[in-house]
Amino acid sequence: MATIIKTVIFILVSAFIVWISRSSLRDIRSHGFYRFFAWEAILALILINIDYWFVDPFSPHQITAWVLLLVSLFMVIQGFSLLRKGKTDDTRDDPALLGLEKTAELVTTGVYRYIRHPLYSSLFFLAWGTFFKYPSWVGVALAALASISLSITARIEETENINYWGAEYQNYMERTKMFVPFLF
Repeated sequence: MATIIKTVIFILVSAFIVWISRSSLRDIRSHGFYRFFAWEAILALILINIDYWFVDPFSPHQITAWVLLLVSLFMVIQGFSLLRKGKTDDTRDDPALLGLEKTAELVTTGVYRYIRHPLYSSLFFLAWGTFFKYPSWVGVALAALASISLSITARIEETENINYWGAEYQNYMERTKMFVPFLF
């Protein structure tokens, strides 16, 4: 894909991400502030590696990439479907929260039984899956930036969740992992 087309796509998608993140970008203490940088890093990584998406499909790095991307897909589908089933609390007055994030009940079933942040986990796996499409130093820097941003995002969101749910969320944190079941 031509560099000019990639640049235009990056600018257009980034404008959309800025629009979604507009309230979060005003507050460095918001989880959405750091999530913005994860999204941007992943977008750049996808555009850098898009030309290599299907090159040498049975190489070890491509197989690794596809496994990580499939895990990412599973996490996002599970995470969204479980959040959509829950009730939302429209009185949650945090402009940084997106619609699905305004849950009124703590979701602890499905993938949430094992990890607290399947949607961020899906982005984590997306970043590294995209990196493995065509490993490079620029790619590792972008995947690392996305991973660090997602870790900060999750930690800030956990503080927000403790403030909203209190001891219930703290107990939930003790029995689950952040991104990867049984590991991390």
